[in-house]
Amino acid sequence: MDSTRIDKWLWAARFFKTRSLASDAVERGRVKLNEERCKPARSLKPGDLLDIDNGSTEWQVRVVALSDQRGPAPVARQLYEETPESLQRREQEAERRRLFAEPADGLRGRPTKRDRRQLDRSR
Repeated sequence: MDSTRIDKWLWAARFFKTRSLASDAVERGRVKLNEERCKPARSLKPGDLLDIDNGSTEWQVRVVALSDQRGPAPVARQLYEETPESLQRREQEAERRRLFAEPADGLRGRPTKRDRRQLDRSR
């Protein structure tokens, strides 16, 4: 195999749960091939550089191997190599999320009667 579709590869490498999610991400410009937007049917070959934003994390990876079949995670990990800059950026983002929790994370819908009383007492 010398090339495969980018949406199939993203699915096989486990960046997206479904191939349709991978295809939508490519169409919306959240996946860039060699720093350029592309279409889901674009051919991918070893050595290509991908910038991937799957919603929760951003990756920059170099394609090492091709596959159009989804397999176990350890096998999928061998399809790409993450750049050192990307790895450092993801670690910094994880550390930031760990240290600075979002204040609205604890809120779920309308406050209960107990929550309202606590809010009133704090004011």
